[in-house]
Amino acid sequence: MSELDRLERFLRTDPRDVGCDEAMAVLHVYVDLVAAGEDAAGHYPGIAAHLLACGPCNDDYTGLLAAVVNG
Repeated sequence: MSELDRLERFLRTDPRDVGCDEAMAVLHVYVDLVAAGEDAAGHYPGIAAHLLACGPCNDDYTGLLAAVVNG
């Protein structure tokens, strides 16, 4: 990824994005809501925005959700 690509990605960042630290702090709650069929993104729009933008955090989310659902 070039410096220009990084700058463009940064400038497109959703202002609701809470960042990695906050997302990871409540990821388990977010996953529990998703697993229960609740509107997790409605409750935590900043987490939803972050998961769309951050591949590593989205990977953690996907793995934790799979563990919860598949028990």
